[in-house]
Parts: sequence; structure tokens; C-alpha cells
Amino acid sequence: MRFLIDECLSVDLVTVAGHAGHEAQHVARVGKAGWKDWNVVRYARDGDFILVTNNASDFRRLYTAEPLHAGLVILIPVVGRELQRKLFRAALDELAVTGDPVNRVLEVDLDGEEVSLTLYDLPSSDHNK
Repeated sequence: MRFLIDECLSVDLVTVAGHAGHEAQHVARVGKAGWKDWNVVRYARDGDFILVTNNASDFRRLYTAEPLHAGLVILIPVVGRELQRKLFRAALDELAVTGDPVNRVLEVDLDGEEVSLTLYDLPSSDHNK
């Protein structure tokens, strides 16, 4: 899988993805820092990247308008690098089981000390009717 890590998250996530056998780029490291969210979505779509962000509301809204996308991973809590790595590893483990998240969102959250994962379609299948 190919991941694009949003600039709101640590560049450490690129290494986490690499250690799990995936390709990853960080928005800031590919010269896209400061881009508007819609430009990031287009770059992710055109590059067939799964976008990883914690900007849930903006990217959920933008991805609703995308008829086909590689997937969206949202790390819900705003946390430091160590917890970001833990949450992203949990997401990678989940995707290893569920497969490519084409037209789906994987939300990763913390419930106390436990990681919770929610996978759903976006746009929803109702949206396409």
C-alpha cells in the first residue's frame, strides 16, 4: 500500500509504514507543505495514495465528493509522536486483515488505553444511489 502522511502528523509515520513493507511520503517532505486540503486530496488521488491525517472534518467532507479514492486513514486524537506511531501501527495491522481501503475510511481512536478502529464506506453506498 502507498500512504501519504498529512503535514499535521509526524514524519516518523513514513518510517513506520516502511518497516511494515509499505511506501509512504510525507506532505512536507515532497514539497507540498502549506497546500490547501483540496490540493492534498488531488495529489493523493492522482498518486493512488491512502491519505493519513487527523484533520477528520475537512477530509471527510472532501472525500465524500471523490467517486473513487485509495482510502483515508484518520487518527482521531491529537497526540504526540509516540502515540501517533502506535495508532498508525494499529491501522496498518487492521489494513493487513481487511485489505486495501478503496473508497473506505479507517478511523483510529483511543478509548482510554485501548485503540478502537472503525471502518466505513466513503462516499457511502447510499451516496452513490
